[in-house]
Amino acid sequence: MTTRRTVLAGLAALPLATRVRAQDRGRVVVVGGGFGGATAARFLARAGHNVTLVERDPAFVTCPFSNTVLAGLNPLEAITFDWSGLRADGVTLVQDEATGVDDGSLALASGDPLPFDRLILSPGIDLRYGALPGYDEAAAQIMPHAWKAGAQTALLRAQLEAMEDGGTVVITAPANPYRCPPGPYERASLIADYLTREKPASKILILDAKEAFSKQPLFEEAWATLYPGMIEWVPPSMGGNVAEVDPGTMTVATDFMSYTPAVANVIPPQRAAAIAQDAGVADETGWCPVSGLTFESDLRPNIHVIGDACFPGAMPKSAFSANAQAKVTAQAIDAIFRGADPVSPKLMNTCYSLAGPDYGFTVAGVYGEADGKLFELEEAGGISPVGAPPEVRSAEADYARSWYATITHESVG
Repeated sequence: MTTRRTVLAGLAALPLATRVRAQDRGRVVVVGGGFGGATAARFLARAGHNVTLVERDPAFVTCPFSNTVLAGLNPLEAITFDWSGLRADGVTLVQDEATGVDDGSLALASGDPLPFDRLILSPGIDLRYGALPGYDEAAAQIMPHAWKAGAQTALLRAQLEAMEDGGTVVITAPANPYRCPPGPYERASLIADYLTREKPASKILILDAKEAFSKQPLFEEAWATLYPGMIEWVPPSMGGNVAEVDPGTMTVATDFMSYTPAVANVIPPQRAAAIAQDAGVADETGWCPVSGLTFESDLRPNIHVIGDACFPGAMPKSAFSANAQAKVTAQAIDAIFRGADPVSPKLMNTCYSLAGPDYGFTVAGVYGEADGKLFELEEAGGISPVGAPPEVRSAEADYARSWYATITHESVG
């Protein structure tokens, strides 16, 4: 029987165990210091390779647990991390913008190109401004997306604090695929927790481009239990598909109705970040097809793409996925440099959601590789049961917090 312990042990044993640096065996450049890029950089550096991480931001503000900031349960500083742990493991940090890839080198906005033997792109997502009529970068300053944590998180939190009791918060949820499928619904839940405490006459309206969403029975059970009557979810068949927005009038228009909420959290369609497009590893879908064996690009050799930007098959876009993909990629590159064959992996994704400070639930999947793509193994994952008692929900909320502490420590230290 495959267990969580055996799956993760197989992924992590070599890089983490190699604390003494070996002779450098290859030059690896990593773009993006999130849960994918930072993990890959640390594991490869610990395995003795020459690793440079290119990251444009001075700190890492995590999307996981950013919804707790919106709810007033954590300050922004609690989800903000520096790069000192990576430097301690021997990773060279370059704060710059990656602009393109030539043969064997990464172009930077300000500086000489960085040569590499292998390149790992973990750039995350870009928002498709213009895909939703009326929504652009200027509109995001009025109707924040907060789908990249940091300034947008602070802006949305400030708007919620300024809203009068009795106001309506509209959250627009995009069609699949996008970063963190259950994220909009966790966000609605935790904003409802804040409103219940501070502005109980207020409402939340989720306008959705999908007829169903991740963990739907669990979220709907939580809403009925914790926030009866406060959250309304509207699928496209009921008029939930958003056709356009107007930040000048604070209007969100669907195919059938228009709304003028006090706060509009507009989450637009997404694609792999710009460097993936510039490097030629994204296809017409906007995402990056990769091997499920090594996460090497299907479109360009010697470039690996991990995290939210990649499309390896069945695996969803999550921090847990990015972290697992980073370990597989690090082991594959280490094997290639040693002249060995990469091992066909099994990866796990566990997605934790908080519907309240003491109310959590999870879904887990295990993924195998066949013919170069990932598929979900039947009967190997699981989901929290509907109808679980409060002590189980409280325990799962604790598990979520423990997971967050573990994955941030493992990624950035």
